[in-house]
Amino acid sequence: MTEAPYLGELLRDAPSNWGKWGESDEVGSLNYLDAAQVLRGVGTIKQGSVFTLQRLIGDPKGDPVWPGRSPAERTQILDESSWDGDDAPNFPGGLHYADDKIDAFLQGSTQYDALGHVWFDGALWNGYSADTTVGGLEKASVEPIADRGVVGRAVLLDMAKFRGKDNLDKAETFTHHDLLACAESQGVTIEKRDILVIRTNFLKLFFDQGDAFYEGFCEPGLIYSPELVQWFQDMEIPNLVTDTIANEVTTDPENGVALVLHNALMRNLGVVFTEICDLEKLAADCASDGQYTFLYVAAPLKVAKASGSPVNPVAIK
Repeated sequence: MTEAPYLGELLRDAPSNWGKWGESDEVGSLNYLDAAQVLRGVGTIKQGSVFTLQRLIGDPKGDPVWPGRSPAERTQILDESSWDGDDAPNFPGGLHYADDKIDAFLQGSTQYDALGHVWFDGALWNGYSADTTVGGLEKASVEPIADRGVVGRAVLLDMAKFRGKDNLDKAETFTHHDLLACAESQGVTIEKRDILVIRTNFLKLFFDQGDAFYEGFCEPGLIYSPELVQWFQDMEIPNLVTDTIANEVTTDPENGVALVLHNALMRNLGVVFTEICDLEKLAADCASDGQYTFLYVAAPLKVAKASGSPVNPVAIK
């Protein structure tokens, strides 16, 4: 493969939403999710069924993380054994309690990316200088997303089922045309301002393969094209939610660039990314009753200056 092109050249003529919601905006395309979109999402609720989409932190079977990140470590600080010694804490009435802490990458579990998480040419979302990331994100951190919350109509696009597989394969790609065909096969229409929730079940391989999962690491996912980016722009998609670690094919097989859509969609259009979701129970239920739309509700943890934050999204059908 020839040398990968520079992102500044590849995306030279790509659409941008910088300034669309003012020079101080830090939540991007989430601005599309106004009160009308919340009510449109509420209108999808038929049964009152609730599905949480976070993967378990500290799963005994392991936690899938981006290469170079370590899984969360939970440490027990207090338990019943802590109260046995002479120097044990002493509370009036004989109270005992447990306490623990966690050491984790903020993007080491089901999580939201901040809009300032990626950049090139020295500029983040909305044109903020990359210098504002030094020591913590002063602009476009995850905090404004967490303050705002994310609520709207969502549609599950079960790409694994659509392609007749238990899970998509390493480096397998799909386009917005595939998303539309998948939706049609499910009897649902992707509407303007829908939150897109895409199932690949690729992380099944993490639990099947162990450490071999990371060999030649390249996840399946959406692949860049100018037409796909324009479709996201025209459809005013606010949030892209997937069950993979990075929401797109890791390295574009056509140009060799890593994580093109993080830049074309997140940095340029302000589309917010949610990653490492567990969609299996939701997908099974959708396949059972044929309803692939639902109310999606999420709010990442409020962490000052952070480039991402854990979240437990909720789907309500």
